[in-house]
Amino acid sequence: MFQTKFGLYALTLETAAWAGLLLGSDSDRALLLYLGAHGAACALVALAALALLPSRLATPRLPALLLVFGVAFAVPLLGFLAAIAGILFLQALAPHARGEIFSAVALPKIDVHQRSGTGFRQAGMRAFLANARAPVANRLRALVALQNISGRVASPLLRDVLTDPSEDIRLLAYGMLDNKEKLLNGAIHRESLRLQAAADSADGAEHADAAKKLADLYWELVYQELVQGDLRTHALQQSLAYTALSLARAPDDAALHLRHGRLLQSLGRPADAGAAYDRARALGMPKSRIVPYLAEVAYDLGDYAGVRALMRDLGDWQSLPRLKPVIGYWSRT
Repeated sequence: MFQTKFGLYALTLETAAWAGLLLGSDSDRALLLYLGAHGAACALVALAALALLPSRLATPRLPALLLVFGVAFAVPLLGFLAAIAGILFLQALAPHARGEIFSAVALPKIDVHQRSGTGFRQAGMRAFLANARAPVANRLRALVALQNISGRVASPLLRDVLTDPSEDIRLLAYGMLDNKEKLLNGAIHRESLRLQAAADSADGAEHADAAKKLADLYWELVYQELVQGDLRTHALQQSLAYTALSLARAPDDAALHLRHGRLLQSLGRPADAGAAYDRARALGMPKSRIVPYLAEVAYDLGDYAGVRALMRDLGDWQSLPRLKPVIGYWSRT
């Protein structure tokens, strides 16, 4: 109701303004009267437009009011008509349907064989540490985080960055590797003293326990890749010698025979290693732990048919996800 009245009043004032300008004189008084009537008409059009515009376009109110008034007032006649036409067009225009910004994403499937833990992934950490463009501070924090994981995983990563361009990275990696090695060497020294004391006192049980721990410690140096080259060979030989001492005390220990086989295999004696594995299997060692090593021995000896047969024996084991690609390969060959 009020919008219609405002529109009629605006049209009347605009018509009167133009009539006064066209029929009147060229004096300043006639121009001022025109501008006054034209401004009043534009103000009425703006008020009518504010009521007719959709709420999403009419807020905030003052800027919307000034916009319509400015367009109608700045361009004589055409601005007035354009403001009216624009209001009618926007009123007839259907509201735009806004699309959803976010969409639901299905959760990925979880591999039940993967262990829960810190979320560490060796491949991702290696790529990050090798990225020389990454901030040094972030890479240093990543290196420090390696002390919370097993040496078997951490040591190869630390060795990879010993040639890094950053001196801070190199020094920290070297220090961490040296600290791991010193801890094991300190334990080896203590157990060696205990072994000597047990030998002097003829305490067989203490002597066997110290020999077993020494075999474990020397093997740990190899397992964590803290020694290489001749030092690695020396550690393997020492672990083999102390394992033999332990086996002399406990010949029916399946775990010792398994360790004995792994040491022999690491020293390049696959035939002797196979005999040790067979002995461990005969003493009750689970098949799933022995067969992969037997397959490796068969491969080293060139017995590829034996490898395929052993891999087929493992084909029914669902608890060996890391061996599945190897089992699948040998099953197809």
